[in-house]
Amino acid sequence: MKIALLGAGHIGQTIARLLADSGDYQVTLIDKSADALARITGANAPGSAITTRVVDTEDRAALLAALRDAGGGSQHDTVVNALPYHLAVATATLAREAGCHYFDLTEDVAATHEIKRLAEGAATAFMPQCGLAPGFIGIVAHHLTKGFDTLQDVKMRVGALPAFPTNALKYNLTWSVDGLINEYCHPCEAIRDGQRLDVLALEGLEHFSLDGTEYEAFNTSGGLGTLCETLAGRVRTLDYKSVRYPGHNALMKMLLEDLQLKDDQQTLKDILRKSVPGTMQDVVLVFVTVSGQRRGQLVQEVFARKIFADRTEGAPLSAIQITTAAGICAAVDLFREGALPQRGFIRQEQVELPAFLANRFGSAYQQSRQVESIG
Repeated sequence: MKIALLGAGHIGQTIARLLADSGDYQVTLIDKSADALARITGANAPGSAITTRVVDTEDRAALLAALRDAGGGSQHDTVVNALPYHLAVATATLAREAGCHYFDLTEDVAATHEIKRLAEGAATAFMPQCGLAPGFIGIVAHHLTKGFDTLQDVKMRVGALPAFPTNALKYNLTWSVDGLINEYCHPCEAIRDGQRLDVLALEGLEHFSLDGTEYEAFNTSGGLGTLCETLAGRVRTLDYKSVRYPGHNALMKMLLEDLQLKDDQQTLKDILRKSVPGTMQDVVLVFVTVSGQRRGQLVQEVFARKIFADRTEGAPLSAIQITTAAGICAAVDLFREGALPQRGFIRQEQVELPAFLANRFGSAYQQSRQVESIG
């Protein structure tokens, strides 16, 4: 399969290596930055499954031409979009025009709704939200719901956290600053008392302990994916919250609300990029609880995992790189194998959890450490 992979950041480069090393994909890594493309070793060498191409990904005509040219007179089969979320709709539109299948990592709710509209009547497949959250977390939640006669509550919690927090925010930059601020500023979908509604980001603060560590969790946008639509009329409560160390929520509220940086997001992004260091030493926390009736009894099922950074010398990978790249690579791989619909809009919950975990890429979650209890 010939892949046009857009975006040569940390996640994009990890996706490129995983797909190319499998032997089943020819990857063209496209970015507007020649410097970013130069950082992926082994690309463009004779026999390499990765070639790089400098293209302005915001130039519609140039990007469309790149999608249609995979070399040797052929075009790409599939677009894998690892660009910032605000380019998702434009890129998906070009993928449809080029006749390519489309996969992305967006957490943006409005973009997903628009991509769903684009997929109507399309001869190709469109599968957004293929990362960690949305993405894997929705696959897990939907799988757990199948074990109940009637559903009551579905609670989804995910944290991408520094392993060694040292600043007042108790946070390091582990993924896109644009995506982070987007999920902190936009309304969040939820179901309460059986009714779909929007709730405010940063609200719904709760505290819990896991493995002896204290955490907080609060509403953030996008993590539910399409589950509100899928589970509408079947569940009393459905919500998604991001997990952080205690105190993070209060400081972010001060920045966004008290200092009114919610209305000047570029300044906030500049401050965070300048003052909050990134880290490769992170941990991803995933847990889902589902409760409901089974054979006349109220029961609860829990899925809880921790995924740690890979500190292999010479080729380290952060936990967020591992989990995000594994999610989208597994989706593409399952699609190639015919385990997913071959046209139209594909929801994350159409992926079977056992098939995902058995996949050569999805197994990254299987190899994580299972958490035995939640307090």
